[in-house]
Amino acid sequence: MPLFEENKGNVKSAAPLADRMRPESLEEFFGQTALIGKGKMLRSAIEKDEVPSMIFWGPPGCGKTTLAKIIAKMTSSVFVEFSATTGGVKEVRAIIAHADERLRAKGIRTIFFIDEIHRFNKSQQDAFLPYVENGTITLIGATTENPSFEVNSALLSRCRVFVLKALGSDDIAGIIKKVISDKEKGLGNKKIKISSDSINFLAEMANGDARSALNAFELSVKSSKPDKKGIIKIDEGIIKESFQKNHLLYDRAGEEHYNIISALHKSMRGSDADASLYWLGRMLEAGEDPLYIARRIVRFASEDIGIANPAALTQAVAAYDACRFIGMPECGVNLAQAVVYMAKCPKSNALYTAYSEVQNDIKNMPHEPVPLHLRNASTKLMKNIGYGKGYKYNPDYKNKVDQDYLPEKLKGKKYYKENKK
Repeated sequence: MPLFEENKGNVKSAAPLADRMRPESLEEFFGQTALIGKGKMLRSAIEKDEVPSMIFWGPPGCGKTTLAKIIAKMTSSVFVEFSATTGGVKEVRAIIAHADERLRAKGIRTIFFIDEIHRFNKSQQDAFLPYVENGTITLIGATTENPSFEVNSALLSRCRVFVLKALGSDDIAGIIKKVISDKEKGLGNKKIKISSDSINFLAEMANGDARSALNAFELSVKSSKPDKKGIIKIDEGIIKESFQKNHLLYDRAGEEHYNIISALHKSMRGSDADASLYWLGRMLEAGEDPLYIARRIVRFASEDIGIANPAALTQAVAAYDACRFIGMPECGVNLAQAVVYMAKCPKSNALYTAYSEVQNDIKNMPHEPVPLHLRNASTKLMKNIGYGKGYKYNPDYKNKVDQDYLPEKLKGKKYYKENKK
């Protein structure tokens, strides 16, 4: 199988349903109206044949590849599809050389579509820079990861970033209805009986991923035996079975990982126990390391609660120990106990802000000497030059000792300011 191919959008009858049903025009495209609705900037650029190099950022099955193919067709460009997971810079240079030759000889432009562009490292992405800049290719990169982190800043500055959203349930339901009625590319030649509720159920199960919805629906139809009248009945049970597992968008190394841990942290900070449990569940059910979550809770106990309830740290450490002792899935309930406890606790970030201020002073101020009276006079010489002189030993006094403990230049500085809520 070649690493790349030039594709004009021909439909093969043997292709999977998701490929056969791929829209060939903006009118057939479901979703992304904020980008390609009438009068929108991207749509206008496509219609005027003035498409810039760009990055499509969005979750799986939202239409990144399909939209790129539609752009190629509408702008009369050759569409070259390439996956960063299977090829390297050598293949990229060969494609660019063909694109340059095609442009010079025939005046035909090339849309170079790179799927999973974040799989290329930053130095590999450099290979595109001169050819994007001089117009040899129009680059369209697709990624599920935040391009701010995963795409070379030099390349990113030469591309427009368009954010595609997961499809809504109504969009996916519309796609399934089209499949049922389309006799040319869909399943319109089959006698399929499915209720509106079941279609909506399938749309919800797909979690915004059109490809997942179409694959599951195709499997449901193929695995169902027609009755005596040739009718294929599809219900929620069959649909659920066709989804091997409800897809949870969660990459332990990607942006969604940080989005969800941030949501958990902010939910606990906002004292919302229900939201805290939900985001915890999203991570655990997607396979997150429970010790990672437990470490974050330990940090939260001091950062957001602190002295407002010192027992929070004890609770957090106990949850961490429970995760180490028994692991998943049993420790899920221990983490649930911990996040609810954190959510219900009074909050104070006084420790966090105090230590942050200390760090800032240490970073930006000269390192002040320890006052002589606080130094330990462990030798006669040290004692003779004043180490420990004048120090008041607190247990010898009934009342609080009036004594300075900070360096001279920081005398009177207040770092810890209680702000219990």
